[in-house]
Amino acid sequence: METKLNVQGLEGIVENVTEATGADAIDGVQPQVVVEPETAEQVAEILKFARSEGVSVATRGGGTKQGWGNIPAAAEIVLSTERMNGIIEHEPGDQVVRVQAGAKFSYVQQSLFRANQMIALDPSSKLKEATVGGVVATNDSGPRRYKYNTTRDLIIGAKVVLADGTIAKSGGKVVKNVAGYDLGKLFTGSLGTLGVIVEANFRLHPLPEAARTVAVEVETPQQAKAAMMALWHSQVEASAIELHWGAEKKLVSALLESIPEGVEAKEEQAHVMLKSIGEVRSLNDEEYDELGPYPRPDGSGGEVVVKAALPPAELDGLIEVLTNATDRRGITANLRGHAATGIIFSGFSGNDEDALVEAVEEAREIIVRRGGSLVVREAPASFKRRVDAWGPAGDYMELTKRVKEKFDAAGTLNPGRFLGGI
Repeated sequence: METKLNVQGLEGIVENVTEATGADAIDGVQPQVVVEPETAEQVAEILKFARSEGVSVATRGGGTKQGWGNIPAAAEIVLSTERMNGIIEHEPGDQVVRVQAGAKFSYVQQSLFRANQMIALDPSSKLKEATVGGVVATNDSGPRRYKYNTTRDLIIGAKVVLADGTIAKSGGKVVKNVAGYDLGKLFTGSLGTLGVIVEANFRLHPLPEAARTVAVEVETPQQAKAAMMALWHSQVEASAIELHWGAEKKLVSALLESIPEGVEAKEEQAHVMLKSIGEVRSLNDEEYDELGPYPRPDGSGGEVVVKAALPPAELDGLIEVLTNATDRRGITANLRGHAATGIIFSGFSGNDEDALVEAVEEAREIIVRRGGSLVVREAPASFKRRVDAWGPAGDYMELTKRVKEKFDAAGTLNPGRFLGGI
């Protein structure tokens, strides 16, 4: 039964309260209102209100990852961070930036570029709309994670609002901390289930002076692995090593970044090293748009998108598992991903939902048995009602539950969407 929301109570906290529309629904679960706070204090009052009223809150940044996770158990209030969108502090000499959660990631990066610096993340093909808070909440990263690691490694501090309305800070440029937890890293990847991230501090890196992408055509999974391993063990020090595997193109590409003279040397070395595997070429700008690190499957075409992971040394096996599960069922599989970190995003399309369910379950069973994971990133709600988005939680499920109980015992934040249905 739908909980009747006390809208007047919310309007006494924040000015911007609007009735939710169908566009605000999350996997078919219809919220009642969208609120747009402008300060951490307003976020705190909203969460206190929600807790006292017994209603649920789903935090939203740019809305680019609303399809991630399981179907929510409830979502009466959508808390949008859209109005908390500024760069609070940028210290080029210290290579640190502090930004509000609702700031567009692309806006922050463009601002940093003017100081020849960057947050070394390239998290999504929907980069222009993604917000800093959304990137942190999902621990999204991208091709450059091979060289620079993930969001969890680059965040050095955060201000968060806990489910009971407590405002807490941790990490770099802090006033106070919460003993026992590094909140910035703990909240990274929590999908908004532990609290609301309102600010984040990042370590910065210098912007490369030059970049080029070298690609080698491959025909078999074994050749793809050989190309990746050759690049991995070489001195070219690629920033990213990517896989593209589809019906028309199969290749492994390497993003090379440095000073101009350095990139030329890396490019020459990569050509020499890879020519025994297949045709090698440096991508021009037009090819880069299609065959560079982007785009990766994002579900915008209605396909089921999964993120599968195994150790990089098993890249050939990972390709075979995914293609075997789909080919036999007449499903088209478009594989792109971070070959050198063992992460492949696969867009499955074609045939009916029964076949898609069978393919994902078969691939997950094999990959998990080999010590890896398969997470459903994007899928229609009807698919999610049949397949858990996260898969087996393993031995850390009990610890995950205890952390959730510690921070949100009432289950106010994003109930049902995270690992194990918490």
